[in-house]
Amino acid sequence: MKNRNEAARKLTGHTQRGQCAKRLSILEAAANVFCREGFSGASIDEIAVEACVSRQTIYNHYREKETLFTAVVEDVMDRANAALYSTLATFPDKSDNIENDLTAFGVRLTKNCLCNQDGKFLRKLVQSEGERYPHLFEAWRQHGPGKISSALGALFARLSHKGFLRMDDFDLAARQFLALVNADLQMITLFGGTPTDEQLESAARNAVHTFLRAYSGTELKPQAPALAVVT
Repeated sequence: MKNRNEAARKLTGHTQRGQCAKRLSILEAAANVFCREGFSGASIDEIAVEACVSRQTIYNHYREKETLFTAVVEDVMDRANAALYSTLATFPDKSDNIENDLTAFGVRLTKNCLCNQDGKFLRKLVQSEGERYPHLFEAWRQHGPGKISSALGALFARLSHKGFLRMDDFDLAARQFLALVNADLQMITLFGGTPTDEQLESAARNAVHTFLRAYSGTELKPQAPALAVVT
């Protein structure tokens, strides 16, 4: 009896690992196909071929294409949020040179959260499908941009309370910081490009210098010439 129970547990564990591997394979394949074809153009058959599973296996896991799409967005958002909070943990709590430290943080934020594969995937889908299928992006709206600005606003509040910055509306300042950091990179990312390290540095330094002109309590030094951002 003991041997039979042990064999059953091993079989169950093997089956569960196999199901998990299939689910991950389906999600990865679906993300590739949705990104390439859009929601309307993607087919379950194409996803099944790319995932090396049967059409019925996909329906067993996700029932329909909309359910699969929502699962893909949530899976990408989970990874994006993990990268975001890891990057937010490096935000300068205190600084001897706030401009340099915020610039370095801006580079990390754009590189790890906005210009990485998951960030580009979400941005492309929202641009191509958001207007036609707004309900499919509900999870993204709830857990995406709003989370970034509110979390960043709380960090700016700490710097303000310590006297490094002077601001009243922390959430507004956070949204402005994100917009400024992304301003010089929009034309590159719009067409699927990946900014170089030099372009990320230049964009972040331009953004932080402008940001601190509004919110710094001290006089800023003249800005060094920025590297040209090649589009």
